[in-house]
Amino acid sequence: LADAEFEQYAENVKKVKTRPTDQELLDLYGLYKQAIVGDINTDKPGITDLKGKAKWESSLFSPTGMSNDDAMNAYISLAKEAIEKYGM
Repeated sequence: LADAEFEQYAENVKKVKTRPTDQELLDLYGLYKQAIVGDINTDKPGITDLKGKAKWESSLFSPTGMSNDDAMNAYISLAKEAIEKYGM
């Protein structure tokens, strides 16, 4: 059930009327990656890849060691807030 709810929020948060702030997007991205992949396991992107670097750093600074279930629940909470704040 949590997986289905997680996937539904992952889709719904992409459909908000107004784009969330960069920080909100990075927080969502970090929690999403923590839930799906776990702790960061890739090399840092090069200096010219600013977007990739920001995403990598958001994953790096997301709660390392957090279980997949805890990351999913945190993601769902943050996605709910974004959907309520920005509307669908």
